[in-house]
Amino acid sequence: MECRLGCGACCIAPSITSPIPGMPDGKAAGVRCVQLSDDNLCLIFGSKLRPKVCSEFEATVDVCGNSNDEALWLITELENSTC
Repeated sequence: MECRLGCGACCIAPSITSPIPGMPDGKAAGVRCVQLSDDNLCLIFGSKLRPKVCSEFEATVDVCGNSNDEALWLITELENSTC
């Protein structure tokens, strides 16, 4: 599936343990990434500064659902079940 531009769930719901520019210790689950714009677009998309985990993320229906709200819920549930 194609990523829904402006969703941002993958930049909010999961914890990220690798450094992110502006977040040297990564980010906690549920915390908005500082590199996520007001329009929910990645400000470092395509940059070498983007963490590998972010670059390797692929949108799929089972993770992203059919809406932005569903994606946020699904990724939050996955985070909670794997922490």
